Amino acid sequence: MNRRVCVVTGAAEGIGTAIARRFAASGDVVVLNDVDARAAELTAQRIEGSGGHCVLACGDITEEPVVAEVAETALAVADGRVDVLVNNVGDFRPAAWTFLHSTPQQWQRLYELNLWHVLALTHALLPSMVEREQGVIINNSTVEAFRGIPGKAVYSAFNAGVSAFTKSLAVEVGQHGIRVNAIAPDLADTPQTPAAAMLHGRDPDLIRTWVPLGRFGDPDDYAAVVEFLASPQSCYLTGQTIPVDGGTLAASGWYGRADRKGWTNLPNEA
Repeated sequence: MNRRVCVVTGAAEGIGTAIARRFAASGDVVVLNDVDARAAELTAQRIEGSGGHCVLACGDITEEPVVAEVAETALAVADGRVDVLVNNVGDFRPAAWTFLHSTPQQWQRLYELNLWHVLALTHALLPSMVEREQGVIINNSTVEAFRGIPGKAVYSAFNAGVSAFTKSLAVEVGQHGIRVNAIAPDLADTPQTPAAAMLHGRDPDLIRTWVPLGRFGDPDDYAAVVEFLASPQSCYLTGQTIPVDGGTLAASGWYGRADRKGWTNLPNEA
């Protein structure tokens, strides 16, 4: 059986690294992209040191030449075959205190970081999947695409676009045997959003008051869902964005009381 060729963007750390490691541990060849070449090299060394196989295609995926290079590198691994594409890159920065204080330059950069590259790299690799009548595309959205988030309106809007693109593309390409899904993370303990920064001096025991499962997500929590979405076990699942959030989206503004006496939608009672 041929090893799958899996492309993962933003794979040098955090969720992207966890995804790449899971694919490599399953015997896949991982095409690893990241803007931080040195960090990507270290991740590749760890993967190969554990017996995995990966190919580097470093650079800023929001730039057209890098998109072309990643696609060319991936297609060269196995004579034009790409089995899985994970569009993992995304960021809420550059951030502004409010939309009123944001700038068109910030909007443009957030567009590039959260939506443009998803369209561009998918567009570059989709023809090979259509030709083979097989493939899986997995995008990284956010729970903020489904709830209001003050100060991040632009970020939220573009990620809502990622989820809308996921649904619509899934309808288009299902006839070619291609599945398209997304995950929507929240509160991930990663270098981009470390737990210490999210807590900001609060008592860690209070996490249970706003995350029903009582902890922040570990990168592997998200990677495990991506692995499932890329596997035959999810062969009848397409067009979906799956929240991977410890229950925060389901809670929708309800908080566990600090005295453990039920729940409240008044945060001053939490």
